[in-house]
Amino acid sequence: MIGRLSLDEQLAALKSVLSRNEVLVEVLNRTAGLGLPGWYLTAGCLFQSVWNVATDRHPTSGIKDYDVFCFDNHDLSWEAKDAVIKAADDAFAGLPAEVEARNEARVHLWYEQKFGVACPPHACTEATIDSFAATACRLGVRLEPDERWRVYTPHGLAADVFNLVVRPNPVLAPREVYETKTARWRQQWPELTVLDWPSEATTLTPAST
Repeated sequence: MIGRLSLDEQLAALKSVLSRNEVLVEVLNRTAGLGLPGWYLTAGCLFQSVWNVATDRHPTSGIKDYDVFCFDNHDLSWEAKDAVIKAADDAFAGLPAEVEARNEARVHLWYEQKFGVACPPHACTEATIDSFAATACRLGVRLEPDERWRVYTPHGLAADVFNLVVRPNPVLAPREVYETKTARWRQQWPELTVLDWPSEATTLTPAST
């Protein structure tokens, strides 16, 4: 069982599983060449690849897009944002998937308008990952210059990601976001165990970065 493996063994298992998604590996390789500050490939493409392998589906099944997050708080202009998007569009051209690259230093500029709750400025990409609506989402991977995989996983892997558990993380995203996402995920992966949003949301302490 994954939960009985050491942390090093869990990380090795994660790399082995994610490597079966050839699109994901290609996104990692191409993103590494962009030189984006503090970047991670994150969110659905990671834990959904695990879900697919665990349930004997094709590794890319049901994955809407591949999210690349970076962090640059030196220039929050539209022009800088568009430059990142254009560079990503060029880098990922020809891949059989939608890849979105976004500067997470800008989240506080648009989050309230989209989701109805204020978001304080994030200090790093990891802080954005900490605030995802479900704990299984709190996962990021990038390639270091020496081609070593760097994995950010403040909630760990065994409890939720490998066990197909979706647990709410009520630190920022509203309940409606969590329930909308989990409804869609249940349709694609009925094997999931989806936990209810707490009746009185309690704040979880983000991991230090």
